[in-house]
Amino acid sequence: MKLKISVYLLIILISFLLYNCTKNISASDSGGTHGETSQFTSYKGMIMCGYQGWFNCHGDGADLGWKHYEKGGRFKPGYCTIDYWPDVSELDNDEKYRTEFVRDNTWAYVYSSANEKSVKRHFKWMEEYGIDGVFVQRFVTTLKNEKHYKNLNNVLNNCLNGAEKYDRAISVMYDMSGCGSELVGLIKEDWKRLTDYTHITNRGKNQTYLYHNSKPLVAIWGAGFNDNRRYTLEDIEEVVTFFKEDSVYGGCSVLLGIPTYWRTLSRDCISDPAFHELIKKVDIIHTWNVGRYGDLAGVDAHRAVIEEDLKWCEENNIDYVPSVFPGFSWHNLKPESPLNAIPRLKGKFMWRQFYSAISAGCEMIYVSMFDEMDEGTAIFKCTNNPPNGESQFLDYEGLPTDFYLKLTGEATKMLRGEIALDPNVPLETD
Repeated sequence: MKLKISVYLLIILISFLLYNCTKNISASDSGGTHGETSQFTSYKGMIMCGYQGWFNCHGDGADLGWKHYEKGGRFKPGYCTIDYWPDVSELDNDEKYRTEFVRDNTWAYVYSSANEKSVKRHFKWMEEYGIDGVFVQRFVTTLKNEKHYKNLNNVLNNCLNGAEKYDRAISVMYDMSGCGSELVGLIKEDWKRLTDYTHITNRGKNQTYLYHNSKPLVAIWGAGFNDNRRYTLEDIEEVVTFFKEDSVYGGCSVLLGIPTYWRTLSRDCISDPAFHELIKKVDIIHTWNVGRYGDLAGVDAHRAVIEEDLKWCEENNIDYVPSVFPGFSWHNLKPESPLNAIPRLKGKFMWRQFYSAISAGCEMIYVSMFDEMDEGTAIFKCTNNPPNGESQFLDYEGLPTDFYLKLTGEATKMLRGEIALDPNVPLETD
């Protein structure tokens, strides 16, 4: 009897091992196969937002503390990095994390990007307000830290699930800031894992991963800036070649995030002509305009830059995506910078950028950003009643907390020709 049981257990063990071996081999063999198509077959006609997904809280399971909230290891009045406070009024109790900040004699709460319910709620807002989707930021420097890498994957999975539930487009954006040449290996290995085990571009007939030129679109951000970055154009070119040409994991379209003055190789851009040769290898260029102008006159003047950029791109068969931002403030992160450095003007600043880009001929737009409270560019729901005390916070100038979600949705209609081009904000601001 004991012999029969032992044989039976041995058969079960062998079957289990064979199953897992087959499973691993299958994942590896099919890892480079992308789905033939997606619900979203082109970036054209769409407004996508950047999604940082980098806010963590004590007790959210990530064991990263108050990441992107705290300053100097503390998150309390006088020590924080955010200039806007998230509106948590719609969140359930298991999505709220109590802080040491006080508002109206009660504790103030924030949310965590590691909480799946909150991330899905963000995608629900995108659906409600007509926002097409997001580029989920994947910070290359954190790929080599096991704890941070686990959190990155958790946030990405939350986003994938949210995008699929609410039919929103999603794409990965690798941010190379802070890296050296090690970024080449880190990005390659990460994409292999995402393709093999997350099946990020092969999630069924109704997948929502964003395609462009009939291929999955991968974004690489941070090329050509003249701020003494440690990686080279050759490093970036190797990554671009991998995504476009690798026999197993390639076959992708590539978006390259670059400086505002890339065409003239001036101001925020390196002066190396080889940069233009790199640009010609990608499918889309995305210009980073945050902070490059700070008022309506600056927006109007920048339209001439966009028009010339579009001409260059058309001549070289490259698509073009400018960034649009609602305003800018990072006083709590960098106290030497004034609070409300670039005022929002009750939506006028952001809407004028939408109008300028669309009327100049842009077919795609990138909003910086959906959830960025550190630099004051968030468009998601932020409260008009932030904590009081030693730290200073901005509000939405008395406008509804969903104002910028609505505004972005209206801009999407304008981009698609569903409403007329108009330089004036289409929503009530009084």
